[in-house]
Amino acid sequence: MTSVLLETITADLKTAMKARNDKLRVATLRLITAAVKDRDIAARANDQCCGLKDDDILAVLTKMVKQREDSAATYEDAGRIELAEQERREIEIIREYLPRQMSEDEISTAVDGVIGEIGAEGLKDMGKCMGALKSKFQGAMDFTLANQKVKEKLTQ
Repeated sequence: MTSVLLETITADLKTAMKARNDKLRVATLRLITAAVKDRDIAARANDQCCGLKDDDILAVLTKMVKQREDSAATYEDAGRIELAEQERREIEIIREYLPRQMSEDEISTAVDGVIGEIGAEGLKDMGKCMGALKSKFQGAMDFTLANQKVKEKLTQ
């Protein structure tokens, strides 16, 4: 079973390679495909023989964005502005394949909905809430912010 998202990324890589005008785009798309292949190999090692689905690829892309945000902040702190800018350009390329990110208000609404669905009453239910949010909104939600919102709502 081939992922539609992976097919899109592969097609875009081929197009970028043929264009020969954006080396950063080619390099970033190659990094994406390498990370996805690594994840696929790891999944096969754990007896998941059916291949990666779009949700798995979205998780890889989300992780790549987070890594680059951390790197950009580190580079800025060290005074390496040009490297920080390169990381940010890579983030822009990776985000092209992620769904639109939810706003803070949308996250609050989603958190309220999940808390209501699960019937969460305290911090002991936080893991259930986060699991439900991750299954529904993979790639579209900032889970650090969602974690804060869940914690706020469950401690009220």
